[in-house]
Amino acid sequence: MKRIFTLGIFIFLLSILTSKAQIKILFDATKAETAGNADWVIDAKNHNLAYSGTTGLPYVSTGTTKQSNPAILPSPDQSTVTSSTAETYWEGALSNWAIDCVIKGYHVETLPPVTGKITYGDNTNLQDLSKYDIFVVDEPNIKFTLAESNAIVNFVKNGGGLYLISDHMNSDRNNDGWDSPMIWRDLTNNNTVQKNPFGITIDSTDISGTFSNKITSATDSLLHGPMGSPTQVKWSAGATMTIDKTANPSVKGVFFNTSNTSGNTGVLCAYARYGKGKVVAMSDSSPFEDGTGNPSTTLYNGYTGDVAGQHRLLIMNATIWLATKAAGVPLEFIDFTATLNNQNNTLLNWTVNQSGDDIDNFEVQFSGNGETFSTCSNVSLYNNEGTVNYYYTDNKIANYHNAGVVYYRIASNFKNGSVKYSKVVSVHPPKRTEMTVYPNPAKNKLMIHVEPFTQSAALIVMSTEGKVVYEQNMNECSGSLIIPVMNFTNGNYFIKLQKADGSSYTAAFIKN
Repeated sequence: MKRIFTLGIFIFLLSILTSKAQIKILFDATKAETAGNADWVIDAKNHNLAYSGTTGLPYVSTGTTKQSNPAILPSPDQSTVTSSTAETYWEGALSNWAIDCVIKGYHVETLPPVTGKITYGDNTNLQDLSKYDIFVVDEPNIKFTLAESNAIVNFVKNGGGLYLISDHMNSDRNNDGWDSPMIWRDLTNNNTVQKNPFGITIDSTDISGTFSNKITSATDSLLHGPMGSPTQVKWSAGATMTIDKTANPSVKGVFFNTSNTSGNTGVLCAYARYGKGKVVAMSDSSPFEDGTGNPSTTLYNGYTGDVAGQHRLLIMNATIWLATKAAGVPLEFIDFTATLNNQNNTLLNWTVNQSGDDIDNFEVQFSGNGETFSTCSNVSLYNNEGTVNYYYTDNKIANYHNAGVVYYRIASNFKNGSVKYSKVVSVHPPKRTEMTVYPNPAKNKLMIHVEPFTQSAALIVMSTEGKVVYEQNMNECSGSLIIPVMNFTNGNYFIKLQKADGSSYTAAFIKN
C-alpha cells in the first residue's frame, strides 16, 4: 500500500513539472460540489463521499452514500486525450468542458474534497493557487472561510483567472443553510482585501428561460472568441447578477434576461479585470453540465444539448479569455506579409500582440507609390487578448492598379483616436495583356479577342459587386472567343482571362 501511495505522489509531482509551461486549471471540489443531485467534477471513479447532516462538510463513508469523490488527476491520463476523445472518457458532469480544455492544450486538476485546501502563497500546499492560471468553482455549497476568501481575491489580484459559477437561490444541496448566491456574496463583501473587488453580485433570484439579449459588440472576447459566436443562453433555474461599475469600472455584462443590455441588472454572464487578473461569472450551473457522470445522479446535457451547443462556445471562449495573459502593451505588430495567389488576389496576414479594450479596429490600406495610402477595407478585432492572427484577401487589386508595385500597410485604430501602423509590404502583380471586347455594350453575345495561346486558362465574368456570373475553362485559344450574355442582368461587368503562366487579360463591358 505504501508503495502505491508513493507512486501516486510521484505521478502527481511529475504532472506539476511537465505542465509548468501549460495553462493549468484547478477545478474545486472542496465546497460540496457533488452534494445532492450535483456532480460538478471533471472525473470521479469513486462514489463514496457523504456530507454531514450537522455541518454539511464532506467525509469518506463506508455506508450507502453514492456521492462522487474525485481524485486530483483524471483517469485515464490527460496525455492520452486526442481531438476525437469523447467526454465519457472521464466520469463527471464537467468532463466535456475538461476534455475541451485539454484538447486546447491546457492541464486540468481537481482540488479534492476532505484533503484539498484553498490557499494562496502557501508553499507547503502542493495545490496552492499560485501554481495555477485558472481556478474554477462551480456552485459552491460550503461557505468560504475568511482565509479562503482572501486567498481567492489575492489570486485574482496577482494575475490569476477565476471562473465563478453560481446557481439559483435556495439551492442549498448539503443543507447547511448556505446556497451558492449567498456564498459568493459573502466572499466578495466580507474578504479583507477589497469589498466587491470584481463589481459582480449574485442576486437571490430563481429564473428559467432561453435568452438572446446580449450586448452589441463585434469585438467582445466572449461573444466573438476563438470557439465561435454564441447568440443564446438557457437558464434552467439559475440566478441573475447585478454589476457595479463604481466598484470595478472594467466589469461588463454580456448576456441579460431583459432587453436592457446597457443596464446593470438582470445580468446572466459577466466578466471583469481586477488587479493583474480576470474574472468570469455565470449565474447558472446548468450550462456546464454535460449529461453524464455519477450514475446515481440525474444529469442533463446543457453544455452541448441546449441552445444548439452555444453554451460550449461561450464557456470555452470565456476559459480562453481567462487563460490569455495580457501582453503588457495595447498593441504590438509582430509580423505582416503580403503574397499573390494563383488568381492574382493579394493575401494579407498580420500577427499582433494585443491587450485591453483600447483598440477599435484595423484598416487595410493600399498605395501605388508607398507614400499616399487609401483604405481598402476595415477588419474587426477577433479577440481582445494575447497573440492573434488576422487575414484579409484583397480581390480588387486588378481594378484599382494598372501595373507595377502595390504597397500595403495595416492601421490599428484606437478608441481615443490615435493610430498605430504596421510596416509597409509590397507585391508585384503580373503584367496584364490587352484584351478587346465587342460589341460594348453587348446584348446577346460578347466577342473577345486576345493573342492566341496554347496553355490552360480560366475565363471569369464578375459583376461590380464581385459576384461571379460566368466561368469557362480552356486549354488553348485561337485568339477569339464568344460568350453568351443574353441572361445577364443589365449593368457593368469585369471580365478576366487568367493563364496558367500567371499572365492575365482584363477588360470591362456593359450589358444592356
